[in-house]
This record gives sequence, structure tokens and C-alpha cells, in this order.
Amino acid sequence: MSDADSRHRAEFPPTAYWRRWAADAGQPTLPADPADALRGDTAPVAASTPTATPEPVHRVLIVEDDPSQALFAESVLNGAGFEARVVGVAAEFLVTAAEFQPALVLMDLHMPGMDGAELTTLLRQQPALAHIPVVFLTGDDDPERQFEVMEVGADDFLTKPVRPRHLVAAVQNRIRRARALQQMPDPGRHPVTGLHSRIELLQRLAEAIPARPAGALGFIEIEGVTALRDRYGYAGLETILTDAGRHLRQLVGDAPATRLNDNTFLVFAPDVARTALDGWARGLRDGIGSHAFPLGDQNIRLRALVGYADLAHGYEDPGNALASAEQALREARGTPVGIAVHLPAAAPAAGDAPDAFAHDLRDALQENRIELAFQPIVAVAGGDEAQYQTLLRLRGRDGELHSAARILPAAESAGLLYDIDRRVIELALATLVERGKRGGAMRLFVSQSSRSLIQAGHADWLLQQIEAAGVGGASLVIDVRQEDALIHALSLQEFCASMVPAGVQLCLGQYAAGDDADALLAQLPLGFVRLAARYSRQLDEPRVRDEMRGAVERAHRLGLQVIGQQVEDPQAAATLWMSGIDYIQGNLVQRVADALDFDFHHSVL
Repeated sequence: MSDADSRHRAEFPPTAYWRRWAADAGQPTLPADPADALRGDTAPVAASTPTATPEPVHRVLIVEDDPSQALFAESVLNGAGFEARVVGVAAEFLVTAAEFQPALVLMDLHMPGMDGAELTTLLRQQPALAHIPVVFLTGDDDPERQFEVMEVGADDFLTKPVRPRHLVAAVQNRIRRARALQQMPDPGRHPVTGLHSRIELLQRLAEAIPARPAGALGFIEIEGVTALRDRYGYAGLETILTDAGRHLRQLVGDAPATRLNDNTFLVFAPDVARTALDGWARGLRDGIGSHAFPLGDQNIRLRALVGYADLAHGYEDPGNALASAEQALREARGTPVGIAVHLPAAAPAAGDAPDAFAHDLRDALQENRIELAFQPIVAVAGGDEAQYQTLLRLRGRDGELHSAARILPAAESAGLLYDIDRRVIELALATLVERGKRGGAMRLFVSQSSRSLIQAGHADWLLQQIEAAGVGGASLVIDVRQEDALIHALSLQEFCASMVPAGVQLCLGQYAAGDDADALLAQLPLGFVRLAARYSRQLDEPRVRDEMRGAVERAHRLGLQVIGQQVEDPQAAATLWMSGIDYIQGNLVQRVADALDFDFHHSVL
């Protein structure tokens, strides 16, 4: 048989072939194909015994934007006795999954807008849907990419072209395994390591904060995972880390602990006394470091980093506690001992005089002296889509206009950052409403603090504001600085999951290439990245230029659109354009103004 014939048979099974490959996969015998009668094929079909209990019909959600591939998978699964449904648009995935309640998701890796890995991450963040197994079906045979999707929660990976019976067998086996796990006495724990599920731990954390401010919340990170993977391979690495999870379970005792990703664990220890916190953190570090993890005929030693938050400081919500512990882990990476604790900023001492400008902020909010300025974001390929970056301004009583660089530090010190961010959203939505009355569509990029976005109830408030304004969610892009997002990455995922169904997109601002930043691109459902300003200002340096091109390429591989900001001269614009940039923003295009009068239709870069 030729290669062409083999590919054809793998993708397009012949008529009446359903029963043959379904039986091979262990499916109950199906009724005869109606086409048999037309062909005169009267061969009997074995009937099930009257006492046999038929297996329930399982629902499978197929996430695939290619109509022919979607039709193939749908036909195969429907023919094998499943109830299959297709979703071809990433934005419809969560809504359809919640309504259809599938037993399994068959996921395409390369989806426009948000890829399969990002959609899987969102699914795992939904308590009611997190248990659903996800099987990837894709033509991408890159082992690194396969490891990435397994890392975000995929259960299996099938490479196209796949034979129908192999597809059915994989789907059936995964559903059976998922059902078996659900029937275990304690589904909230991993069957091998004994660690809690992430959802279980976060639920316990939510019950304790802020009601019971005691104990610690700690991140434990295993160093050198890339080197371990290169030396022992993917399977060896997973064996080591699974053993590390099992050993961590013994170290923490009854304290809830979970594995967050390939090399990071989270531990919630509410019963540790404050005087014992340092010893507790050292015990986790040394308990992992001193243990020999067997792999084949070798014993592997691991080094662990520990960053933790002292919950006695009284965090307002679980998101803030998680962000604090995550920041402590980042600090631990730069310390010789590999341990760091987060210390909240000290409150102003009694008798300290408040900053006059910070004091004026409260009056500015009440007197509506908070304003927006705008700068156009122009597509290098041309087009008449109107979109602007909003910039925060405060008008003093003397008429002086203050910029965000002066406002935001003062707002943070005065505890008004959340109020400022909400006012900016209200002004942006009012601008979109006014623009809509004049019959013009527009998109606004609105900068927000991650600390505001993760506040309890903020996502619901924002969705209510959008609905009340009557504007489409796609007209609003929430812009978060990379440095800010890295600290609050885990909590931001929950906010993003609420925004995606409404069409609200996220932009990562001040994006600079790096391991942490590149991981963040895959963790959050982004639509845009705005490059760090030095990528526009220092393009005469070869190192910066090469780094910028790598950043653009990385973002494009993830399906993100890239904005070059603070572009001041034609040479910088040309270099960015040749590097594949999608949009340009800066004084070369137009200076910041209080009017929305840029002519996008006739703009030429």
C-alpha cells in the first residue's frame, strides 16, 4: 500500500467500516449501517444479550477550527456511539463546555485567538469543569510542544493522521479512567502522590482567609528542571517530580499541598506557629534536598527553593496571599539559602504628615478631576480599525495636568489605587459609549493594576459595567504590566477566565523576553503584548535588537499581536516593521492628546 493510500484510509474510513473499528476498540456492537440494505449486504450483526447493560452514551466536545478535520472526528465518534459536538471558535469553548457537559474534550492544539493549551488552562480553572479529561489531536509532533500541553493539564496527545479505531480507543479509555478516578473514595487527592487537587487547596484557602489569619502559605520550586529533562528525558523527569510530590506529601503531614505545574508545589499550613515558620520553611527545603530520588540505577538529588507568606499579617483575600507567596518565591531565587518570606509594606508611622498630592487624590476623585488622554495604536499593514491607548491624567486645581507616573505611586501610598483603576474603567466605557453614538467602532487599551484586577468581586463589577454601558467586550483591552502580572500570575488567571466569555482581551504591557515572561505568555489568555520601551529606544544595540526579534517571534508563535511602543523616529519604526511588528504607538505616529481625531483610514507609516 502506498503512503498516499495509507493516509487516505487513516483519515477517511470506507462506508460501513464503523462497526469494524468500533468493535476493535471494545465498543458495544452497533446497529447495521443503513447503507448495507442499499448494497444488498444482509450479513447479520451480532445482537447484545438481553441481560447486558448498555454503556451510557458519552458526550465528547471537539474543539477544532478546520471544518474537514472537525467533520472527520465528529463522524468517527458519532459512528462509534458517542454524542459529539464541534466548537470551531475559541471564544465559545467555555460556554459550550458548561452547557454540553462533555465526558471528554478532544482539543486541537492550534486554534486562532487562543490555542489549545490556553483553553485547557482555562478549563482547569473552572471548578465545575476541571475534572474533564482533555485529549489533544494535532499534526504538531514537536515533543517540546507536547510536553507543554501535558504541563497545563492535558491527559493524552494523539498525532494526526489518526486511525479511527485508535481515536475511539483513546477517547473511550480516557473516559473510563476519568470515571474510575471519580469513583475513588477521595477524588480530591492525586491517586499516586496523595497531594490535594489545586481546586481543593484553593477552596480551603478561601475558607481560611481572611477568617483565620494564621499559619503560612508557601511555594516550593524544584531547581534545574531543564537540565533534568535534557539528561533523563520527559518520562524520567516526570518520574522524579512525581516522587518529589509523594515525598512532599510526607513532609507536610496533614497540611494541604498541591502540584501547580511541572516543578512548583503549593503548601497551605494553617497550624504552624509564627515562631516556627522559619524552621518549617527550612524543613521543606532540606527535606527535599536530603532525599535520594531513585531513577533506574541512579539516585537523584534535588534542590528546592521556598517562598512563603506569613498569614498572620492578615491578608484580605486568598489572591493577595498567593501573590505575596509567589513574590517571595521570586526573591528566594536570588538568595544563597533559597528561602524568602514576604513582608507587607510598613504602614506610615503615627504623626507622619501625608503627602499633599496623595491627599489631593481623594478630592480629585470626588470632584471628577480624573481624566483620560489618548494615543493611537496603528497597524503597520494599514487598515481603518480605530484603537487607542488610554493614559491617566489628573487636573490640579491650578489647571496643571499630572501624568500617571505622578498619580499611581501617590495612589498606592494613599490606598486609593483600586478607586483610581475603577474610575479609569468608568471613563473608558463612557468614551466608548459616546463614540458609539457617533456611529464609530473603537477599541481602547486600558491600563490597570493587577492588584485591582484580583480584588474579590472586581471581575463581576467590570462585566456589569460593560453590560450596563451596552458596549461589546471586544472593544475593551485590559493592559497589565509584565512586572505586575508576574507577581499575581496565579490570581490573574481567574480574572481572565471571567473575561474571556465576554470577549474582553488582555494585553501584557512592557513585555521583555525572559523565562518567567515567556511562561506568562502561555499561562494567560492574552490577545496582545506591548513591547518594553527599550526595544524601541535601543535598537542600535545588536543584543537588544536580537532580543526584540526573538520576543516578537515568540509572541507570534502563540498567536499574539505585538505592539511597539514609544516609537519616536523612522529608523526605529522601520526596524520594528522588518521584525514583524503588528502595531506601532508613539510620537512618530501622534503625540498624546485629549481628542480621538486620528485618521486611521489614511494613515501611512
